[in-house]
Amino acid sequence: MTTAMADTSKTEVPKEPKGPPIVVPEGFSLHTENNAHILISSKDEAFLNPVQEFNRDMSVACIRVWSEELDKEKEDKFRKAEERRAKRLEQAVWKRPRVEGEGETSPVGDTSTTDLDTVENTSKSRSYHPYKFVLLEPLSATGLRSIRYAKEIPLARFIIANDLSPSATAAMRRNVEINDLGPFEEDITTPDGQRTVKSNPGKVRVHEDDACALMYNHRTEKTRVDVVDLDPYGTAAPFIDAAVQAVNSGGLLCVTCTDMSVLATTNYSEKCFSNYGGIGTPAGLEHNLDIGNQIWALHRTSSILVHRLLRNILALLTPPTAKLTFANESKTSIYYVCCGCASFHEQKLGRVVEKTNQQSGAVNLQYKTATGPPVDSGCPECGFSMHLAGPMWSGPLHNPEFVAKVVEHVDGNANSYGTSTRMKGMLVVAQEELNVPFYFTPAKVAGTFHCSTPALGDVASALLNAGHKVSRSHASAGSLKTTASRSEIHDVFRAWAQRHPVRMDRISETSPAAKLLSKEIKWLTGSFLVQNAGGFWEASRVRDAYERRADRPLSAKPSAELGTGVEGGWETQAGAI
Repeated sequence: MTTAMADTSKTEVPKEPKGPPIVVPEGFSLHTENNAHILISSKDEAFLNPVQEFNRDMSVACIRVWSEELDKEKEDKFRKAEERRAKRLEQAVWKRPRVEGEGETSPVGDTSTTDLDTVENTSKSRSYHPYKFVLLEPLSATGLRSIRYAKEIPLARFIIANDLSPSATAAMRRNVEINDLGPFEEDITTPDGQRTVKSNPGKVRVHEDDACALMYNHRTEKTRVDVVDLDPYGTAAPFIDAAVQAVNSGGLLCVTCTDMSVLATTNYSEKCFSNYGGIGTPAGLEHNLDIGNQIWALHRTSSILVHRLLRNILALLTPPTAKLTFANESKTSIYYVCCGCASFHEQKLGRVVEKTNQQSGAVNLQYKTATGPPVDSGCPECGFSMHLAGPMWSGPLHNPEFVAKVVEHVDGNANSYGTSTRMKGMLVVAQEELNVPFYFTPAKVAGTFHCSTPALGDVASALLNAGHKVSRSHASAGSLKTTASRSEIHDVFRAWAQRHPVRMDRISETSPAAKLLSKEIKWLTGSFLVQNAGGFWEASRVRDAYERRADRPLSAKPSAELGTGVEGGWETQAGAI
């Protein structure tokens, strides 16, 4: 839903069906995304990445759903407070001291009762006003993201759009103006009937300042904002501390990091540790590691309770005690990852022990240090050495309830997002994704075994029939998550290799494949009949529709696409694999 027009002279382009046309000056082009318009200079005054439209669409949808849920929560608290207030007023009794000779009382207050004037004031009915939030984007560039937030999220009070570059802030002011979101004069009628003109700073307020300095200026309780959106070019590490301090408790912190070569590999381990406090591994777990490292960096910087909703959109909750901070440590781990077969073993930094009082039934939580290590220096699967990765976040990556609400919102507003098909695919996969540490891709495991690659559905069906849970992963196409151990996954490929023999004369005796293929199948006891596990296949159907860039329906029966399944081996409609 993105358009661009090159201009060599002044051109008028209709802005809205009822709005005045946009005048495109010479040397500028008009870029339209949904109902937001910006002018792009041929001199590259500010950076714009059109490919990030999906990121912006997802951010708009998530923040909008979050703001509506926050408003519902505040309204519910308001209604309950009003009910308690009304009940207190009904039960209030006003008496005056008994006068000698009188047998009745009159409503004259005394020191032990509520003041009558106060009661009269509090008895007036009050109405709820929707809660509107404030959002800060410290690195706005062209201002497109801020403009979209202001125009597409009804509960946005105003947006603070900032950039250090004078040319970028000039571009922002120009773009804010053509979207009618800038400063304006409004007529105000005072209670005594006098009319006056007041300056309104507008819904998008442009600042030219250092990003960290601006966010630190919003760290006091009265100046904090509800949402901070960090979308730098590269790493967000220099801005994380300031961003966390600028967000209200219960607010959102939206973070995008694009330095994948640092986050998810061992090419720059010292840089990864400096920026994120952890290190990666070269074992093919890239997209698992970059998410875990980013969340760990946010947690260790803020010492707050982190609750990830979706993408890197985090709800930040200030804990009342240090115990909640240690609870996060129990969701932080170091991983021992094999450099040969990518098997991994988790070492948590802390553990939480529940103890129930036998008399009262109360559950007490005790926070203790963890024991380890969980594995020897050699991999139990292939014998290769183990590498360390982390520390990183090992808690839940998504809030399924929140994701379900975003899915519902996107379904009902598909025409409002240019990338709605891709959004639906990503969201459905995230909603069904298992809460296990890492995904695996059959192609990479097959490469380790030096065998042909089985179909994704065949591997999933084998694991499902063996009694394990299976899901897709949002982080990588063609990937799976499962509750099965790496040994059990290897058993699937050993069974596959028995039916599709591997040429052992081409495999070195010192390779991981030789060790893996020499082992007997121990864990795989289920049949290989294809199962119709609703959540997995639905997530696969939607994700495949996105990957094919089409909305054509896929077969509801997995056997039509992924094989009928025959006891003792795999078979498809076309015959034996």
